[in-house]
Amino acid sequence: MTTERTRIGRETEAALDEVLSHVRGKIDLMCRIVDDPSADRILAVRKRLKLSRQKFATRFGLDARAIQDWEQGRRVPDRAARVLLTVIAHDPDAVVRALGE
Repeated sequence: MTTERTRIGRETEAALDEVLSHVRGKIDLMCRIVDDPSADRILAVRKRLKLSRQKFATRFGLDARAIQDWEQGRRVPDRAARVLLTVIAHDPDAVVRALGE
């Protein structure tokens, strides 16, 4: 058995040290927070836009069944869907324009 540390081992240690420093409040790390909408929030966005699940799905390129599962708390949107839902919540017309309605 060797006691020599590998490059990947040293990088992992450095990364973990950085995480611990951040958690302990010693350093700030760059981060981007992507809204992780709750079931209630997803439903509220759709209701605010006055769209049925099917119309919401069609307008924004989503699956109606997935929307139903999100709204009923059976599933959580993946990262890409969370980003899309965040943009829809803030500027739904931007998504419609980008999708070329």
